[in-house]
Amino acid sequence: MPQTCPQCQTEAADDATACPSCGATLGSSSTATQAAPAVSAPAPAAPAAPAAPAAPAAPAAPAAPAPAPAAAAPADATPGASSIPAFKFDAARWSLADRIAGIATVVLFISLFLSWYTYSIAGFSFTADGLWHGWMYISLILCIAIVAYLVLRAGWDELPIGTKVPHLTAMMAATIVNLVLVVIAFLDKPGGGGVGWGFGAFVGLIAAVVAAAPYAVPQLRARTGATN
Repeated sequence: MPQTCPQCQTEAADDATACPSCGATLGSSSTATQAAPAVSAPAPAAPAAPAAPAAPAAPAAPAAPAPAPAAAAPADATPGASSIPAFKFDAARWSLADRIAGIATVVLFISLFLSWYTYSIAGFSFTADGLWHGWMYISLILCIAIVAYLVLRAGWDELPIGTKVPHLTAMMAATIVNLVLVVIAFLDKPGGGGVGWGFGAFVGLIAAVVAAAPYAVPQLRARTGATN
């Protein structure tokens, strides 16, 4: 059986010891080569398709600026707080004149509902209160206004309601007007003769004098001293 050269694959005689073409040694290696099944070389792999170019990445959106920190509220600030200071009643804010005038004004207010005038006829007695005269309702309103004003004065060092009238002037004017009204009502008895004064008339007259005196008397003394 002819031999095949393992180098150049040329066929040689069975008893040949060398390849007639390339001179390579023939022998057992050749026989073994023939006995072994030929192994085909692996087929070359197909070239890979070129990868598609990647699409350019979209530019990132600029980051939104961080919101500025809110200004911190003052420690003493309260939601919905008003600019008007809190009302804190303190009777120490009243002067001595305010205390006297306040008490006397309350007494005058009560006296207006007492018996101011009395009248007797045929054994029957009739009475009328201090509001018999229509103008005495002005005195009633003044009494309420004076007491309310003093209560406000006790609640605030300075009233939240702007006023250009000094405290002394306001109190002196109100109490003197009350005194004038009370004196007129005391003297002007309804019905003329036969009508007397009741208990309320004297209480009201004294209360009106006491309420006005703490403000009026010092002013009168100051004016008298300046004149002298």
